[in-house]
Amino acid sequence: MRLDKYLKVSRLIKRRTVANDACDAARITVNGKPAKASYQVKLGDVIEIAFGQRTVRVEVTAIAEHALKADAAAMYKEI
Repeated sequence: MRLDKYLKVSRLIKRRTVANDACDAARITVNGKPAKASYQVKLGDVIEIAFGQRTVRVEVTAIAEHALKADAAAMYKEI
């Protein structure tokens, strides 16, 4: 699954276009390297998102095309 879609489905970022813009601005890294929106997310990847002053680090634990709000948090584990 594409990185921008994963961020939207897992509800780490609210909209896919915002996730796309964050990737273009190099605010998202995967395994320590800046990632493009088209990066294919794999299980075990460590995603780091810079939200202004704070940074969120998560590890991918599941990949699903669709997720309900209650199930979205199960797609990643905060580090």
